[in-house]
Amino acid sequence: MDIQFLVKQAQAYNPKLDAARLTRAYETARAAHAGQTRATGEAYVLHSLEVARILADLHFDEDTLIAALLHDVPEDTTTTLETLREQFGDHVAKMVDGVTKLSQLRLGLEQTKAESLRKMFFAMAEEIRVVIIKLADRLHNMRTLHGVKPEKQKRIARETLEIFAPLANRLGIYTIRRELEDLALFYLEPEKYKEIEALLAEDKDDQQSYIRQAITILREKLAHENLRVLEVTGRPKHIYSIYNKMERKGRDLSQIYDLRAVRVIVESARDCYVVLGVVHNIWTPIPAEFDDFIARPKDNLYQSLHTAVIGPDGKALEVQIRTAEMHRIAEFGIAAHWKYKEAGTVLDPNLENKINWVRQLMDWQKDIADADVFVDSLRTDVFQDQVYVFSPKGDIYEMANGATPIDFAYHVHTEIGNRCRGAKVNGRIAPLDQRLKTGDRVEILTAKKGGPSRDWLNPGLGLVLTTRAREKIRHYFKHQARAEAIAQGRTLLEKEFHRLGIVEWSFENIAAMFSYKDVDDFLEALGHEDVSISAVSVKLLDAERTVSPPETLIPAPVLRKFEPTLKVEGITGLLQRLGRCCNPLPGDEVIGFITRGRGITIHRRDCRNVLNMDTERDRLLKIDWKQSEAAQYPVLIEVAAFDRGGLLADISNIVAAEGISMSSASATVNRTDRMAKISATLEISSADQLTRVLKKIDRLQNVLEARRVTNS
Repeated sequence: MDIQFLVKQAQAYNPKLDAARLTRAYETARAAHAGQTRATGEAYVLHSLEVARILADLHFDEDTLIAALLHDVPEDTTTTLETLREQFGDHVAKMVDGVTKLSQLRLGLEQTKAESLRKMFFAMAEEIRVVIIKLADRLHNMRTLHGVKPEKQKRIARETLEIFAPLANRLGIYTIRRELEDLALFYLEPEKYKEIEALLAEDKDDQQSYIRQAITILREKLAHENLRVLEVTGRPKHIYSIYNKMERKGRDLSQIYDLRAVRVIVESARDCYVVLGVVHNIWTPIPAEFDDFIARPKDNLYQSLHTAVIGPDGKALEVQIRTAEMHRIAEFGIAAHWKYKEAGTVLDPNLENKINWVRQLMDWQKDIADADVFVDSLRTDVFQDQVYVFSPKGDIYEMANGATPIDFAYHVHTEIGNRCRGAKVNGRIAPLDQRLKTGDRVEILTAKKGGPSRDWLNPGLGLVLTTRAREKIRHYFKHQARAEAIAQGRTLLEKEFHRLGIVEWSFENIAAMFSYKDVDDFLEALGHEDVSISAVSVKLLDAERTVSPPETLIPAPVLRKFEPTLKVEGITGLLQRLGRCCNPLPGDEVIGFITRGRGITIHRRDCRNVLNMDTERDRLLKIDWKQSEAAQYPVLIEVAAFDRGGLLADISNIVAAEGISMSSASATVNRTDRMAKISATLEISSADQLTRVLKKIDRLQNVLEARRVTNS
């Protein structure tokens, strides 16, 4: 296929098409993607051309076709979005911007798939054509999925079945939905797919003969009625639909009634019911196999009559009856509502009220910070079957199937949900876990003040179905508990300071280490366990610093030899010792002090022996850690506990299990209150190792506290 084929295809339904502009868009894409190939080995621009062709099959406008040709250009080439805007206008650039996979984050971070999908759905609220281009892009990717590795095939197919096919259904684009589902099934359940395909193929001649027979009988009977029948045809088979019915209803292929199917297209809705009467007079209807989607259309605008009957030779036959306009909408969905006028392409204004569900996503997305939660909500709140319920004033609300009065309350308004205390359904008091049905009139009983119950979030009670309601409830409790969480976070941090022997540290600096500008926000995150205290421990020990270094030191009376793993500025060959008074570790801010005849003593800068002595200033040295992997450092720890047998042995076992040597240990017990105090010197190789062993000791039975001692 080349660009001329696409031009002729579009001109067939849009005579006013600017062929030169469309061709120029193709040439721009071809030049930008020059030298790029897909996994199948084909030139990349062929993908863009095929995406545009899929949209031309749906009779989309010129700007949409151009955006389809250019949809991967800013992402995969050096051509910028601004260049496309200059050449093809704002509308095209806006659509290209919305559909690009990188979503224009430009933060240097790899975007998650969930976040990419989130942005795509938000783009729908402003420009519905963006997501239709994305659907066409996914369809062609599925058609060429054989070019990627099997594990990637399954991942993409699963995503297609969970997100993109339901989205096509939601928009009513049956032609895309049907192919996406069949292709996804081919890669996810290849054996099942081939089994159904083979069974259909075996029976193909008999099926076609049977359908022709049923059509002949039906045409003869309809000829006696005063109506115009536009078309009577066999309905195409949809493999995934057959598979889904077999799985959902536990049936085998012989029990699926739409294997043999006929579609009748007439002029008016009245004629549809006349045809239905004729069908039921000819053949016996199968109980519980009739659906009237004309009187009650699906939420994706689909309208049709469906009935299953015992047809010729006693075999099951499905008959679908609809008007030509209903058929156009059934095949093209929302795409069928694009009209072409001299002023440009506009959406049928009558459709605006029917796609408000897209814009409603924008109303509550701010309450959901996590992209995966948002995508999960699409599965539960958007892609599930819908019910339509009424407020006491008669307003209609579209809800997910299985929604409860609490879901309804939060759907109407957040405050109504928060103050909900009961509900009336159709004028009668109803339990809050009652599942709402289409046509229910729901009245929410509220309190003047108060908030939701935490029990509402218990999945076992079934009080809340939709993610929207759950997130609003969580948001309420998170807001109410902020002060409590801040206090809890402060307590945790102060306790950790004490446990690690940290004397001076700024809360502001710690918050900044975790990218929090506000200290209270950081403490709240600690209190809610969004930031773990163990992560804080490691960072504190690895990057411990003081704001203003001391100017002088008093030498420590007792020092310990260790391997020279420190870099001393401007001096080499001196003996280096760690001061036992403060036991510095790698990551501590340290300073050296030249002792008489004993080399250099290394102290923490916040050691208590660091005093302001002007006469000793010239004996201070700048010290930098230069740790080797094998280096170990003596660290004094102290454990307070209620005395019990085997306590010291348990501590020793933990230390040994961590691969740590214990060079000394002592224990004292107060006979009055049976409080034990254990001191031990551990040979530690890293800050992470220290915080890990302290936590394990802290969890021992009877232990009240395990902490690092930094000053004697």
